[in-house]
Amino acid sequence: MVNSDIADFLQLGFFRLIAAISILLMGLVVGRFLGKLIERILNELELDEVLKKHLGIKIPLEHLIGNIVKFIVYTIAIFLALNQLGLTTRLLYIILIIIFVILIIFIVFALKDFIPNVVAGFLIYQRKIVEIGDVIKTDSIKGKVIEISFIETRIKTKSNDIIVVPNVFLVKNLLTKKEKKLKRVNSK
Repeated sequence: MVNSDIADFLQLGFFRLIAAISILLMGLVVGRFLGKLIERILNELELDEVLKKHLGIKIPLEHLIGNIVKFIVYTIAIFLALNQLGLTTRLLYIILIIIFVILIIFIVFALKDFIPNVVAGFLIYQRKIVEIGDVIKTDSIKGKVIEISFIETRIKTKSNDIIVVPNVFLVKNLLTKKEKKLKRVNSK
């Protein structure tokens, strides 16, 4: 009777282990497939090119989003496998909460400079604070505006140096602006 209970327990444990390994393997396959699929879809939509062209953002977002999807599927597979083994406890939920809190903190710190620059870039476009061709002067910079994106503005100095200025700097600091000079065309 005792041997029968031990044999049943071991057999049940063996099947749970096989199921957990199967879940992990399926999670790896599905995660890799979904990650590459999302990356290809975003590549077809030319997400990186659109962000680079319209917003001046040079981040490989297609690859990043594909990897995020892949690791989310991996994490779900790990938790399902641990659940199959009977290891789903409060400790696993606490670990998951800690991972999400760390991820949120990382995202907030990564975007803390990005969001104000995009807002400032929008204000520059909307209010036409600075336009391409304007000669501007601040306490530390003087030159001609040669490019404006949503994140930064490029200024060419008299010595032909290109200075990249965050848009927040242009919005927050006192700015002297000379309009671009119009060339007169004499008609004869």
